[in-house]
Amino acid sequence: MARSSVAERSSLFSDSISREKNFMSFRQTLALVAVLIVSGVAFAQMPANPPASKTPARTTGSKTLAPNTPREANPASAGPVKTPMNATATSPAAPSSTAAPTSSNPSAAAELAKLEAVPTKPGDSKVGQTKAGACAACHGMDGNSSDAQYPKLAGQNENYIVRQLMNFKSGSRTNAIMQGMAAPLTPQDMHDIGAYFASQKSLPGVTDEALAGPGGKLFREGNPERLVPACMSCHGPDGHGNPGAVYPQLAGQHADYVQKQLQGWHDGDNSWGSDPHAQIMPAIATRLTSADIAAVASYVEGLHTAQPGEQVSGPEAAPAKAPAGAAKPANGSGKQ
Repeated sequence: MARSSVAERSSLFSDSISREKNFMSFRQTLALVAVLIVSGVAFAQMPANPPASKTPARTTGSKTLAPNTPREANPASAGPVKTPMNATATSPAAPSSTAAPTSSNPSAAAELAKLEAVPTKPGDSKVGQTKAGACAACHGMDGNSSDAQYPKLAGQNENYIVRQLMNFKSGSRTNAIMQGMAAPLTPQDMHDIGAYFASQKSLPGVTDEALAGPGGKLFREGNPERLVPACMSCHGPDGHGNPGAVYPQLAGQHADYVQKQLQGWHDGDNSWGSDPHAQIMPAIATRLTSADIAAVASYVEGLHTAQPGEQVSGPEAAPAKAPAGAAKPANGSGKQ
């Protein structure tokens, strides 16, 4: 009985040890599987060689490297990315965005075409006088502005005034004040206002005597050596412009205003837009010197049509008549 009990206990103990070994083996196997699973997941979430697209892209306004991306790890990206903003820092200046509003702003060209297509009749100066009330604040009641920063409109031809108002309204020509003033005007309003100012008399200013000679020469003759045409070829010998060709009157205009416009064209100001007429003057102004600009601007301020009995001096004075009976000069061949 005792031997049987010992044998049973021995058998039970052996079974227990066997079960324990099996359990330990199962636990080890389970642990190994768990480690493999965790490692596989981690490996799947951690690419061995992350592509550049996984890092945040650099924007034009920021040069900060992507997080967790050492600068040394990518030597090629050490310098700033050549975006358009960075490229213009060392490259020649790009043309102004206002250089050609018609091409860069199709809506302005379309609006201008609509305004030009509206049927109108010749302007009524009496009706235009009422409509021009708001213009008086800057340009004067009769179009003779007292402040040189605002151009004189008195005597300006109707077609030119209409053209500029349409340019302002359409956005083809930019000026914060004038675009706001032209916005509520209809094409007929523009013709009426233009007719009113065209009916007014422009009051001439005074030309600097020291500039009258060179300014008058440039106005009448230009400078063929520098391919500068005579101003009078477009604006007329008396400076009253050409209404048919829509060339403006210059006679009596403020010298400061004319000088500012010429200097602006010379320096590349394109706020006048892409109007075909506006493309003429920049090409000419770039060939003028500062002295040329000052001289011709001063000359046109005093330019006006001589009145009966007015004594004219300077480059416009008529040559003195020879006394009656005076001998004629030799013809150069020695014969009388």
